[in-house]
Amino acid sequence: MADKKAQPLPASGAGLLRFFEDETKGVKVDPKIVVSIPISLIVVSWLLDILLIP
Repeated sequence: MADKKAQPLPASGAGLLRFFEDETKGVKVDPKIVVSIPISLIVVSWLLDILLIP
């Protein structure tokens, strides 16, 4: 198979399919951290609810 990067991109209205080419400034966060923080907060909340309510 030929190199897929050399193939032209499909036509897109308003550039919606080419969003991956734009690099924005900001903090880069690993997706594992984004998923693990809310899960850990839920677990801590459940533990506090179970342990502190008689």
